[in-house]
Order: sequence, then structure tokens, then C-alpha cells
Amino acid sequence: MIYVDADACPVKPEILKVAERHGLAVTLVANSGLRPSRDPMVKNVIVSGSFDAADDWIVDHVQAGDIVVTADVPLAGRCVAKDALVTGPTGRLFDKANIGMATAMRDLGQHLRETGESKGYNAAFSPRDRSAFLETLERLCRRAKSAQGGSQETGQP
Repeated sequence: MIYVDADACPVKPEILKVAERHGLAVTLVANSGLRPSRDPMVKNVIVSGSFDAADDWIVDHVQAGDIVVTADVPLAGRCVAKDALVTGPTGRLFDKANIGMATAMRDLGQHLRETGESKGYNAAFSPRDRSAFLETLERLCRRAKSAQGGSQETGQP
């Protein structure tokens, strides 16, 4: 299963193509409307507009070995704690080895923005980001399918 923090996710079409190739179901979770899909393997979940409602829904439903796509570092941390396979839309992998540093860097960036030390501009999403994401998602799908089959893949995802 692939869960997507779908509000403002720039790689939804890519997720759907890779998931279809691997026969994995996708759940898109958002606070606002999503384009309906005729694909029975794609589910849209619209949550309330309350803060973190989509994040909470994903954490409540994700299980070990599921894939989560999010740019939200706190959500990534919560999913990593449940042994999910987590990537950002730029292909950045979140795991137990790096989630602490990712959280610390996010908190530092937030502090610098709040104090005016940083303008907080995000780099534009690039074709290179899209390519890195596709590579990471492909690896995670193979790893998730391998785990479902009862065998364990070793090494990095």
C-alpha cells in the first residue's frame, strides 16, 4: 500500500504509474478535493480542514512495510516510527538513521524563519527531483513487495 500526503504533492501522476506497474494500491489523503480515479486500486480520502488531519489519518492507517510519500518531516517521523518506508517528493528517503537529523534541520529552519534570519524560500521542484523521486519510489516498491512475499531484502532501499 502507498499512502500519499496529497495536498500540494507534485508527483501524484508518477506515483500512480509506478504503483500500477507494481500492482500496489494507492491512497491519496488530502484536506481538499482530489480528481476522482476510475482505477479500483486508487482511493481518495478527504479529511477535515483541521491542522494535521491528513497526517493523523495516514498515521492511523499506515502499517509496517507500507510506503508513505510526504514532504512533511514530522509526518515522516511518525510513519518511520511505525516502520513504514518513507520518501519525500524529491526522492529524499526518511528512515530511522536520518529522521532525527531531518527533524532537527526542519526545526532549525523554522526557528530561523520565525526570527527573520532566513526568508524560507524553497527551491523550485526540478526534473532532477522528479527523476530522483522515481528512482527512490521504484526501490521502495520492490522492497515492499519483497517484504509482502515473506522474504527480506537486505541493504539500502
